[in-house]
Amino acid sequence: MKAVFVIPQDNFRDEELFETKRVLESNGVKCFIASKTKGICVGMLGGKITSDLTLDEVGKDFEGIIFVGGGGAVEYFNDAKALGLARKYFDMGCVVAAICIAPSILANAGILRGVRVSAFSSEKKNLKSKAAVISDKSVEVHGLIVTASGPAHAKEFGEKISELLFRAKK
Repeated sequence: MKAVFVIPQDNFRDEELFETKRVLESNGVKCFIASKTKGICVGMLGGKITSDLTLDEVGKDFEGIIFVGGGGAVEYFNDAKALGLARKYFDMGCVVAAICIAPSILANAGILRGVRVSAFSSEKKNLKSKAAVISDKSVEVHGLIVTASGPAHAKEFGEKISELLFRAKK
């Protein structure tokens, strides 16, 4: 079981990556990190991680894709490669997840129409404009899509992704 995290080079939200990744790995999911370029990525709180892949190198060999929020995630809101990855994994029937502001990436990729979504409050206007259904829950699961409102819910976000990955595998 493999999943790929898509994070910005700078200003990803540390807890949303590290806590979610910890939960997935504790459940046996092999995790990879993708960003625009390979190398060191730095979180808003100073955490560092090395990206394994560029967005161009993310193939079809993962069961799930996870978009991490934080201020830097806006660089993917209209990025053709990031939007294409969200769409490709959705079309392949894989788990597609996003936390904090990152659900706007999924909305801009056109995959949240009629989908119940949790996200950071700053994104609600964009999500509504793309016909997403805003939820008051901290973590929302709709089919194989998982969304969460922010870093305080990273653990539950990771648990829901794990459940779906293993359910989808059966």
